[in-house]
Amino acid sequence: MAGTENQCIGVAEALGLEAVIKRVKLKFPWKQLSPMLRIGLKHAFAEDSSPLAPPWPDLLIASGRKSIAASLYIGKKSRKTFRVQLQDPRIDPKYFDLVAVPQHDPARGKNVIVTVGAPNRITPEKLEYAAKLWGDKFKDLPKPRVAVLIGGTSKAHDMTPENTSRLAEQLLAIKNKCGLMITASRRTGEDNTKTLRDKLGGDGVFFWDGQGDNPYFGLLACADYIIVTEDSVSMASEALTTGKPVYIAALDGGARRLDLFQRMLREQGYTRPFTGVLENWSYAPLQDMKKITDEIKKRMKI
Repeated sequence: MAGTENQCIGVAEALGLEAVIKRVKLKFPWKQLSPMLRIGLKHAFAEDSSPLAPPWPDLLIASGRKSIAASLYIGKKSRKTFRVQLQDPRIDPKYFDLVAVPQHDPARGKNVIVTVGAPNRITPEKLEYAAKLWGDKFKDLPKPRVAVLIGGTSKAHDMTPENTSRLAEQLLAIKNKCGLMITASRRTGEDNTKTLRDKLGGDGVFFWDGQGDNPYFGLLACADYIIVTEDSVSMASEALTTGKPVYIAALDGGARRLDLFQRMLREQGYTRPFTGVLENWSYAPLQDMKKITDEIKKRMKI
């Protein structure tokens, strides 16, 4: 998953390192039972999985359920490797050197650090560069400018035609007062994307067509407000790293941990539900990445 992978890359970049990316795929029964099954790990990886072989790294940054088998395997093979696990591994944190979890995940322990959201690749320097890179593209959009980051159907949420139409109507309510910068994902679905394009077309709207360079960083950099669908911890965390007002657009469905994540952000004053009205408020931008990298440097003595 791109969001999961970006968490790992973001930590590496924040440490000034260039990541060697390994995408892990598991075979039966590890695929079904990981991370609970911790025996026979050398046989756990599918043929089209990225190879795990010496030379072993000094630092491993892993995230996601499937990565746990790889981290445990490398831990058995290499005593020198410092292993960082992002997100709750759902097994005892003692199996890793450091575990970093957002506050809505339950894992706690001496080697667990707790962040507000998920680590990501957003930095003030990247936003400044993106503002220069994309500024001319958006210069004719009226201000204030609103970035609309649309995810879609996932294991926990369903982006239905009904809530797509509702989101479009809510955006129409602010369209005459601001410029809209919209990006959808593959999970949005072709029909839902068409609905949004049809209802929100015209002047004052940029709707990325998926061609050319991805404007995602540019949208975050050039926006005065940000609207994010509620299905993604990563997108919400990225938006909150900017320090700009972040609204959450509702979808159908939900899951206990994701619902808790969104509720905690609302109660702590980071986000507000999007209802078709824009207001200003302030909060301290998330510095989750710095918290994680500082702890890695401290424990690795670098």
